[in-house]
Amino acid sequence: MNTSTATSREPEIESTHTNKKNKKIVRSPKKLPKKKTNKKILQNWQLYIFILPAFLYFLIFHYIPMYGVQIAFKNFVPTLGIWGSEWVGLEHFTRFFESYYFWDLIKNTLGISVYELAVGFPLPIILALALNEAKDGLYKRTVQTVTYAPHFISVVVMAGMIIAFLSPATGIINHAIQLVGFEPIAFMSDPDWFKTVYVMSGVWQSTGWGTIIYLAALAGVDPQHHEAAIVDGASRFQRIWHINIPAIVPTMVILLIMNVGNIMAMGFEKILLLQNPLNLESSNVIATFVYQAGLLDAQYSFAAAVGLFNAVINAILLITVNQIAKKTSETSLW
Repeated sequence: MNTSTATSREPEIESTHTNKKNKKIVRSPKKLPKKKTNKKILQNWQLYIFILPAFLYFLIFHYIPMYGVQIAFKNFVPTLGIWGSEWVGLEHFTRFFESYYFWDLIKNTLGISVYELAVGFPLPIILALALNEAKDGLYKRTVQTVTYAPHFISVVVMAGMIIAFLSPATGIINHAIQLVGFEPIAFMSDPDWFKTVYVMSGVWQSTGWGTIIYLAALAGVDPQHHEAAIVDGASRFQRIWHINIPAIVPTMVILLIMNVGNIMAMGFEKILLLQNPLNLESSNVIATFVYQAGLLDAQYSFAAAVGLFNAVINAILLITVNQIAKKTSETSLW
């Protein structure tokens, strides 16, 4: 009996000790990563100093202002402040959704953004593939300089150039049209032409600069792949299709996700500079409407509600497209 009791107790004692040992082993790794992390931070403090300005920028100008988003749900009065203003809930959102101009703003915003995405997204890819095939020399450097240069023109100067070039009386474009035998076109006064003018001028200004990212991706292609393809008898078009394009597909997917995520957040500066009462029918977008309602008409809460609605739609589009890209390919933002 004593022997059996002893033998029955021994496993309990051993298991107790093993449990205690296991508890010690489980607890210790939780503290080690913190020590290692703190040690790495101290060892690489210079890198964190470099990151600090960017971190403070996003914190001060992007995250802290989110505190003021609550005015979209209040009847904000500057003299009362944010906390002192009356809470009205979704009243401003309902007013915007039920307004007669709601669908016009959505149609114009989506129309310009989708048009710009359809035309402006593939052109940098095509130009990058073409420049990648060109031999290094004066011609290639000239083409790169000519296509990159418009990116450095300011929006104000660009708008002035567009208005001057498209003037029905003195514009160089209309002079060329008249030389061919056609009547001059009032591009800036016709609502039907506004989207095309806006998109094509944007393509001219940004296509060359957009090729830089794709050229960087193409620079990482192993030359041995092309050499093997040439030995196998592949033509230049086949090498572009089967080697170069697959190499830049991840970059294309990332940029497409980011562009779709900003499809409702188009900048208003250029549109505002090109806008006039005659083309307002097709040039009035959500961004310019928020500027008009918030800054010019002092409807702060209403403008904040419209802007918040715009931001939510962009966030939904970004998350949706990212999830679709994640399921259909191995490339995504997160």
